[in-house]
Amino acid sequence: MSAPTTTDAVERARDAAARESWAEAYELLHDHDRHPSRGLTADDLTVLADSAWWSGHVDESVTARLRAHAAYLAADDHRGAGLTSWWLHYEYASLGRPAAAAGWLHRARHHLEDFPDCPEQCFLAWTTSEEAEAHGDHEAALAATRRMTALALASGSPDLLALSRQAESHVLLAAGRRTEGLALLDDAMCAVVAGELSGMVTGWLYCLALTQCMEAADLSRAVEWTNAAMEWCAPPWSGHPPADDTAAPARTPGPLPMTVPSGENPFRGVCRAHRVEVLDLLGAWALAEAEARQACREVPVDCLESAAAAYYAAGDVQRRQGRLEAAAVSYGHAHELGRIPQPGLALLRLAQGRAEAAVAGVDLALACRNDPDHDVLGRARLLAARTEVALAVRDVAGAARAAAELDALAGDGDGDVPLLRALADTALGSVALAEKGPDALLPLRRALAGWLELRVPYEAAQVRMLLAAADRAAGDEEAARLELGTARAVFERLGAVPDARRAAALVSGGSRRRLPGGLTAREAQVLRLVASGGTNKDIARELVISEHTVARHLNNIFAKLGVGSRASATAYAYAHSLL
Repeated sequence: MSAPTTTDAVERARDAAARESWAEAYELLHDHDRHPSRGLTADDLTVLADSAWWSGHVDESVTARLRAHAAYLAADDHRGAGLTSWWLHYEYASLGRPAAAAGWLHRARHHLEDFPDCPEQCFLAWTTSEEAEAHGDHEAALAATRRMTALALASGSPDLLALSRQAESHVLLAAGRRTEGLALLDDAMCAVVAGELSGMVTGWLYCLALTQCMEAADLSRAVEWTNAAMEWCAPPWSGHPPADDTAAPARTPGPLPMTVPSGENPFRGVCRAHRVEVLDLLGAWALAEAEARQACREVPVDCLESAAAAYYAAGDVQRRQGRLEAAAVSYGHAHELGRIPQPGLALLRLAQGRAEAAVAGVDLALACRNDPDHDVLGRARLLAARTEVALAVRDVAGAARAAAELDALAGDGDGDVPLLRALADTALGSVALAEKGPDALLPLRRALAGWLELRVPYEAAQVRMLLAAADRAAGDEEAARLELGTARAVFERLGAVPDARRAAALVSGGSRRRLPGGLTAREAQVLRLVASGGTNKDIARELVISEHTVARHLNNIFAKLGVGSRASATAYAYAHSLL
């Protein structure tokens, strides 16, 4: 009676795996494997490894795959052993064990490289491409991806073909061939969104494509594919209402994420971390922070960089809302998980009045990221922050250098990149404004149009603040007040409290009419006291300044008003309602 039952359990597990019902397959094979007398074939051990990984049991996955490799070797199946070796390389690398990963990659090559062309060699070609790319050899990387494509076409596997398209797009984007790279990426993602691929390859491609889109500053694709990824990651209906991810507690979780619970999609936390970046840009800050907390709970232990990205994004939200202590904690968690929390940390230090620390932090981050090929947006954000920090410490020349590099970065490659262009125009306009040149309005208006088209509200509101300053410098007070009012409304909606207060103060300050004759506020004070009959000594005592300073102010007043006596200055004050 036991033999049919045993066979039936394995068959049901195989059927569950074919349906990608991984929790069911894991439970059946795990129970079956607990009995030493019930052996599993190499293929069944591979199914056990796959189902253990999907169910959140990473250590069991590795153990089962080691046994599968031994079983393939015993059967003299070098293709099976080679593919299993590559998977062990992948799993050990994900677990942070590079020596073990390198050993299993060597074994995979030993098993497969002397074989005639076969589908399993696609994975070796993929790894070869990544290694060449890491060494900056774009030609070798491209050759490896094209071999991968040839093998995929010969195999007829939609999975392998989509992976090869993505791999080639990655190399082309890194080489600056943006149009070709994005076309191939679109091709691969068509198969993903249409549901033509296996779960593993679907998850891989969502994660890889979302990373590529953000690094290439392609916000529109990032928005579209993030939404599709979260729909794919949503847990199947189980008779219970889905958890409300946005209702997570407000406290910041600890620095280490938990293992994915059994039955959940292991890619869910990684995709959610990407979604946090998109929500942050689109101004959905409350949801972004809640999703960041949820992502840190869902991210698998072998994807800590995604948890770091989520903590960093949460820190950015908290900083702009004026919650500086909470932002410091979030940036600290991101740092613990291996991410350099810049430029957010530098901007936090600037908000705390620690300008020297801000300059040092952003400069060091720029020095560490001197090759922008793989993360154009990352370097662009650092340069934008370097411009802002330099202007804050009155280093206009340093700000101009950073803005010029950002402008060149936005102009590199083929094809328009709206997000980079908006960043560059904002930096150029802010520098021109600081230089008091007449050219600030044009780049700032271009920047505002760019941010509005991208639907990125916070940056658009920041540009409106700069435009208000430029309008006032040009004497257009009405335009300045319109820009400030709109910016204030956006800041209040987002919860950006410090910016909203600044906009409100500038609106009320600008509502006072401009002083006649080009007088400063201090000169107007001195003139009022002169008109009231005060001597230089009286005025000095009243304003708590020296008599020498009073005399200097009077000389300036006489020169600006074109008068030569206190009596004439008094008459001017009465005529222009300054008293």
